[in-house]
Amino acid sequence: MSSEGFLKEMQTIGEKFLLKLQKLPKAEPVEIVSFCVVLLFIVTVLLLMIIACSCCCYSCCSCDGRPDHRRRKIQVRPIAHS
Repeated sequence: MSSEGFLKEMQTIGEKFLLKLQKLPKAEPVEIVSFCVVLLFIVTVLLLMIIACSCCCYSCCSCDGRPDHRRRKIQVRPIAHS
């Protein structure tokens, strides 16, 4: 997908989202609850992605951003039988 197509798709999604938000005060309680559940799901996924990325970055780098060479993984080799 080209960058123009992606931007157009994001704009379309944003317009649909704004339309839903504008109709929300007049919506039935079931629609409000379902919208909140979907919104909560999206926020949860984004939050978990941020946490996963920060944990991954922290595990391979120290706090100042430089790699931590003390945590190198040691490859185990089989013992040669004679």
